[in-house]
Amino acid sequence: MEPAVGAWCTGSEVCFRLRDQERRLSGVRLRQGVWPRSAPCDFAYDDDVRAWELRRPRPPVQRIEYQIELTHPDGSTETVCDPDNPRRAPGGFGESSVLWCPGYREPDWLDLPPAAGRWRDVYLPLTAVRSEMVARIWSPGTATDRVLVAHDGPDYDRYGGLGRYTAALIGAGRLPPYHLVLLPPGERLEWYSASPAYARALAREALPKVAAELGTDRPVVGAGASLGALAMLHAQRRHPARFAGLFLQSGSFFRPRYDRHESGFRRYLRIVRFTGRVLRDPRPHPVPAVLTCGVGEENLANNRDMALALRDQGYPGSLEEVPDAHNWVGWRDALDPHLTTLLQRVWA
Repeated sequence: MEPAVGAWCTGSEVCFRLRDQERRLSGVRLRQGVWPRSAPCDFAYDDDVRAWELRRPRPPVQRIEYQIELTHPDGSTETVCDPDNPRRAPGGFGESSVLWCPGYREPDWLDLPPAAGRWRDVYLPLTAVRSEMVARIWSPGTATDRVLVAHDGPDYDRYGGLGRYTAALIGAGRLPPYHLVLLPPGERLEWYSASPAYARALAREALPKVAAELGTDRPVVGAGASLGALAMLHAQRRHPARFAGLFLQSGSFFRPRYDRHESGFRRYLRIVRFTGRVLRDPRPHPVPAVLTCGVGEENLANNRDMALALRDQGYPGSLEEVPDAHNWVGWRDALDPHLTTLLQRVWA
């Protein structure tokens, strides 16, 4: 029996239904990041159920984050969460509604007790980019020289659960104790778009200051998602001695073949040039690297090419294709086992 309204998923189909008994809307459209941009996303009004409805073939994902764009009779529009679906997913641009498909399960570590630890802030001057930042660092109760550094750190923690993951897996004994360093994005679109100045600031200023604060000179594992992943790989290629491993989620490795729709981005060509250099570089400095990317993402093709290139250049690791899209909860759900495996390997 189908619900009267809301969203639901079967083995082969996804349906979205929005009640509008008096037909006060003139149009309804689905905003999502799973189906291709060209896929039909306009609802049709069904007089029998007096609701707007959209049916689509089920994509190969286990979660679908979405919003609904409403068009009013005067032509104005507004984008809202689904009022008939109470489930929400967090994100840097606000909440979305989320549909769980049959078989989806949240990570088990969300229910594990955390290891004891403490947070502190560390001021980091960045003269190479004429700026500064304050890093947030979590340290376990046990002495350690292991360090994981994350781009977009506050969002990785708030929306992607990275701090909770760290404390839970250390507490469960599935990972050795390590420091977690959350780097705020600063001038994100500039710094994270293959900027040589930012890579220099990270490798020559931020990471040495963090190392001095933590009492270690051991190379770090770097993590990032989207542009943050691109920037972490870029820093490792330019300053390899600073890095012991890479965890790159849904990297924005733009190539004209796949990503012409991104060409309006101000630093698109700089990213394209960097990606091209990596793909043909005969003299890399490989470290263990794990890439993850959602099967519902536009970034999947360029991540596949990047993973093949890194493998051919001697980077031990893999690309893990996960049943989600380009969002924080999808990245959270991929932390275990994929980041877990990488950290176990690097810190064995």
